[in-house]
Amino acid sequence: MKVLIITVAGMSTRFSRSVGKPVIKCLYHNKSLKDSLLYILLERSREFDYFIIVGGYRYKELCETIRASFKKFSDRILLIENPYYSTYGSGYSLYLGLQKAFETGADEIVFAEGDLYFNEDDYQRVCSADKSVVTVNRNPILADKSVALYFDIAGEIRYIYDTGHNELLIKEPFFAIYNSGQVWKFSDKEIAKKVFSKIDKEEWKGTNLIFVEKYFRTIGRDKYELITLGNWVNCNTLDDFNQIQEY
Repeated sequence: MKVLIITVAGMSTRFSRSVGKPVIKCLYHNKSLKDSLLYILLERSREFDYFIIVGGYRYKELCETIRASFKKFSDRILLIENPYYSTYGSGYSLYLGLQKAFETGADEIVFAEGDLYFNEDDYQRVCSADKSVVTVNRNPILADKSVALYFDIAGEIRYIYDTGHNELLIKEPFFAIYNSGQVWKFSDKEIAKKVFSKIDKEEWKGTNLIFVEKYFRTIGRDKYELITLGNWVNCNTLDDFNQIQEY
């Protein structure tokens, strides 16, 4: 059983500001919903048994649009509401998504944030990998846009991110640093369940990186692949979204 978790609960304040009106970022398009980030991702994820979509901001509108215009995928879509999207961090959306994934009996879980665009061939490498996967991209690491990951001197993976989009700080020596691709594959369901159960309620109110880092540190470096996603765009603004037309 293969499950894709997509989190789209956030208010997308920067994106809506750039558009000039409130919008649901994952559904935004210039001509057709088939050009939206969510539709593109589902279209490229044909091998999955279920798509778990965790929404929050304008959740009713999200559900209505998906039911009306995503009928091609309707028998595989599971919609989950995060009622705390405006007060908790991104971790709670991942909590809800993982909880539902475990209920389906998922053996493999891919988790992707819902505001991304990336090369399809590279994404298929993630989906078909036997091991768990950490993704990176080739873009510069910028505090206002990036989730960074680095390997400390013990070879352990660590993530850094500033929710205020101001600065990134590493207080220790490290071997390598990358810009995160913000797509992950969890192939060891037992480890995923174990890590999930050990994270307390307060931690789930933080970022999704808490679970991600703990999972990959638990399985160890030899149990996961590092895959680079080409043509990677994090659509924080309308200019970012328009950039994907080049690909």
